[in-house]
Amino acid sequence: MARGRSRRGGEYGEFWPAYVDVLSTLLLVVTLLMSIFMIAQYFSAQEVTGKDSALQRLTQQISELTSLLSLEKGKSQSAQDELAALQASLASVKAENEKLSGAGLGADERAKAAAGQIVGLSTDLDKQKNISTEALSKVDLLNQQLVALRRQIAALNDALEASEKKGAESDKTIKDLGVRLNTALAQQVQELKRYRSDFFGRLRELLKNRNDIRVVGDRFVFESEVLFASGSATLTPEGMAAMDQIAEAIVELQKEIPPDINWALQINGHTDARPISKAEFPSNWELSTARASSVVKYLVSRGVPADRLVAAGYAEFQPVDSGNTEEAYQKNRRIELKLTNR
Repeated sequence: MARGRSRRGGEYGEFWPAYVDVLSTLLLVVTLLMSIFMIAQYFSAQEVTGKDSALQRLTQQISELTSLLSLEKGKSQSAQDELAALQASLASVKAENEKLSGAGLGADERAKAAAGQIVGLSTDLDKQKNISTEALSKVDLLNQQLVALRRQIAALNDALEASEKKGAESDKTIKDLGVRLNTALAQQVQELKRYRSDFFGRLRELLKNRNDIRVVGDRFVFESEVLFASGSATLTPEGMAAMDQIAEAIVELQKEIPPDINWALQINGHTDARPISKAEFPSNWELSTARASSVVKYLVSRGVPADRLVAAGYAEFQPVDSGNTEEAYQKNRRIELKLTNR
């Protein structure tokens, strides 16, 4: 296959500007902040709802106790009225009994009857006294319970106000945190863009005579034939030489990037749409992933930190040319190197 193909202005890469990754990262951060805010709002709402429910239950209990208290007070008043009536009846019977006692023997039977009536009234009077005492005790107990419930309501109101104040402070903290994170992220993105430009500038100079290696947007694109034999994931000597230049540029660059910038070099493997079926590579997924992994392993052997490398296989599912010609297949078989932030 021909390897020396000149770049044309209409190639796909011009539509992959570097700012796409910046916007994607910012979108992820905003999504994270919104998730934190929603979780905080959810727990705050749960806390307030629980306190509102407790407040409603206590208010209902107060209403029930107030009704019960009114009923008991009515019973107590009724018992007191009946007690007063019995006391008046008892006094009247005693007065009549005294009259009968002074009337002589002819009034014995009436005196006995009056005495029996006095005993009955005395018994009823004792019962009414007991009922009145019990009613007063219930009224006192209900009053105590009512006072306790009002104290609980006051405590709940205080807690509710404190919770609302805490929620407002949390919202402000989250907002401030979001502003700081956005500012820090924007600074890191700007710094990484500068280092990415330096990195790409060095590689352009190193690879300027290679027509089979293209700079497309924010990534370097190697045709697979530059690095691997057909159907293989083992780097060719020519591929190793190209990766040596990449490794040298990365090792020099990492000395300049501050440690607080979380950068990574992403290696993406792509194949054309024609299926492959080998024992080693049952599908294009395995082939594209194995090729990306081979590049990563070689870069590690040349001094690039392993924790700064990412390998990914995309098989045939991200073509740059949807045609079914040999030229389209050759464009789609590729390895892409992209300096990005995690």
